[in-house]
Amino acid sequence: MKKLAIILPDLRGGGAERLAVYLANHWAARGHTIEFVLMRKEGELLSLVSPAIQVVGFEARRIRGVAFPLVKYLKRNKPDVIWAGMWPLTSAAVISWLAAGRPGKIFLMDHNQLSVSCRRELKISLCPLKALMRITYPFATGVMAVSRGVADDIRRLGNFSKDRVKVIYNPAATGISSKREPPEVRTRLWGAGFSHHILTVGSLKTQKNHELLIRAFVKIPPSLNAKLTILGEGELRPVLAKLIDGLDMQDRVSLPGFAIDPYPWFRSADLFVLSSSWEGLSNVIIEALECGLPVVSTDCPSGPAEILESGRYGKLVPVGNADALAEAMLSSLNEKHDRQALINRAKDFSVEKIAEEYLDYFRECGVKV
Repeated sequence: MKKLAIILPDLRGGGAERLAVYLANHWAARGHTIEFVLMRKEGELLSLVSPAIQVVGFEARRIRGVAFPLVKYLKRNKPDVIWAGMWPLTSAAVISWLAAGRPGKIFLMDHNQLSVSCRRELKISLCPLKALMRITYPFATGVMAVSRGVADDIRRLGNFSKDRVKVIYNPAATGISSKREPPEVRTRLWGAGFSHHILTVGSLKTQKNHELLIRAFVKIPPSLNAKLTILGEGELRPVLAKLIDGLDMQDRVSLPGFAIDPYPWFRSADLFVLSSSWEGLSNVIIEALECGLPVVSTDCPSGPAEILESGRYGKLVPVGNADALAEAMLSSLNEKHDRQALINRAKDFSVEKIAEEYLDYFRECGVKV
């Protein structure tokens, strides 16, 4: 392919944005011309984009503000491949692509359980979601999902056949070193005097259900001398901070904010926990596995069970059950783990492997790569 345009809202520190940067940098390093086309040219991950990649921003605050600029961009630049992510931008991209005369081939990627996130976060009913998907998605060259669970969700919403939605997992394993951080790094990040270090990474929003994790952590015996770090930023920070204060856990639960490089935290932790109510895939579980870190996760739709192979590579507990989550955390802290087996599992989600799966799919759909 001569030119690939990746269309996203922005490059904030989310999992979908991070995977796009990994893919773009990988393809650019191998000679492909890549451009990011963003509603807004902003976000922490802009600093990670290769200098070889052009970043175009429309400064559009709403979806309706991106349609006309995107039509102009597509007519002028005529990319061979258009990769659009994150509904409703996916549907908007199809409309702009049609208005521009269908330059190149367009692929849509969804990263989340839309049937849940639209109701819980966007506060819209499923009727407009279904209608817009059924109108726009059939025009796309290809439709992709980051997990089997997300693919099933898309098929139900759009009334698509099974072979219409291609599952391609996230390229979340970057080849980072799994070597444990020295004691001085752990002390700098976590503070001194703790026997166990429990980590979670994710935006402070409803989906991640950090309140559940905090309430589960409180149930762990104080004699274990454990600390919980919630790495991320978001609109629920005041709510979580108030909960931590109310439980008098300020010394044992930390909210240090977003980290552009979370790997020192992974490599200095003893356990990774995901407490989400729903997911698309969950890149952070893969990142934890790549660092040899044992994982406890809610068995939420969808992704964790697929990554952990239904419990083979980590513990799964029911969604919303603080007692079960606390019990699994306690059990995991007291067990020995095969770090190498966890690291090997993460390799199934390597950037190199997943990037090639994308190219293979593009070829299947008639793109000359």
